[in-house]
Amino acid sequence: MKNMGLRDLVLVAPRARLGASARHMAVHAEDVLRGCRAVATLDEALADVALAVGTIGREIASTRRIETPRAFAATMRAAARTGCVALVFGPEDHGLSNAELDRCQALLRIPADPAYGSLNLAQAVLLCAYEIHLAAEIEPASPKRKATRRGKERDAEARPATGAEREALFEHLEEALARIGFLQKQNPAHIMRDVRALLGRAGLTQRDVRVWRGIARQVLWSASRSEARR
Repeated sequence: MKNMGLRDLVLVAPRARLGASARHMAVHAEDVLRGCRAVATLDEALADVALAVGTIGREIASTRRIETPRAFAATMRAAARTGCVALVFGPEDHGLSNAELDRCQALLRIPADPAYGSLNLAQAVLLCAYEIHLAAEIEPASPKRKATRRGKERDAEARPATGAEREALFEHLEEALARIGFLQKQNPAHIMRDVRALLGRAGLTQRDVRVWRGIARQVLWSASRSEARR
């Protein structure tokens, strides 16, 4: 991480304590370890994240487009100008679960020889971080514009939704869709995975979340009225 200019490390339910051995291995990157945060869940780690990018090394059944780090690096850097961006890596032995990948708005896979595509965690982190670092050298300068009150209001409306806001929306939508019988009772996660992928591609803003939650509230209100008339 430090080689490529990344500093903010978050560990989700770490299996081991970061002690003297970790500091010894870090050498001159001990400051990254000192500044790292440990949290209990992935949702907690992504609560303030505008764009979560999950990494995969296995084949998955998904309709979602899977990018390469090189193709997606510029998008991540652009997103970082307006919100927090997180690269999410799973445990080295089995990677991220499907439920954890559902929390991510984009997916990355490092292209490797199919005969042996396995990479250890440190290699995967370095390759992804390198592409992000490299994208900075070819990133065009953003034109400066005069700040106005109306412009600030528009910027606030267009601010990317955080992970916590997106998860609250998905819970609200799931409740509404279940209430009108749209979700299969046996496997509601199947449809909700498609809903997550669709809205993930949309790049939800905070205003988008408010609109969609307004729709969910109206669906629930209408369902309640219908039930009351029966």
